Amino acid sequence: MDRTQKAESVEWIGGVFDKNAVVVVANTGLTVAEMSELRGELRKAGANMKVIKNRLPSEKISGLFKGPTAIAFSEDPVAAAKAVDAYAKKNEKLVILGGAMGAEVLDPKGVKALASMPSREELLGSIVLAIMSPAANLVSAI
Repeated sequence: MDRTQKAESVEWIGGVFDKNAVVVVANTGLTVAEMSELRGELRKAGANMKVIKNRLPSEKISGLFKGPTAIAFSEDPVAAAKAVDAYAKKNEKLVILGGAMGAEVLDPKGVKALASMPSREELLGSIVLAIMSPAANLVSAI
């Protein structure tokens, strides 16, 4: 990799951290087929994944990059974390190392806690249900 390619890669990685709500870092001892399956699940969830070189990451989480490392990222704050956590439960070769959410650095427990949170759609559904339930109760009482 020459200097211009490295500069472009570093700039791209910086953009990933700026444009996405969450970035999950995972150690991927996965085969090509397993990696393709994981990428498919991430795409369904609205997230993406990229394997990156250990010398290129953002300084704030550079300590997480050891061995074959990939980053999963999404604009939805929980999509990437949910998809990676679900796949890590199925395949023990995928190990969550940590991540970042905005300026906050997350450890593996933080990523798993983020993955356990409801998605945006689930939250909107519960808000609509809370708003609609008094009217439904009134109608059933009448």
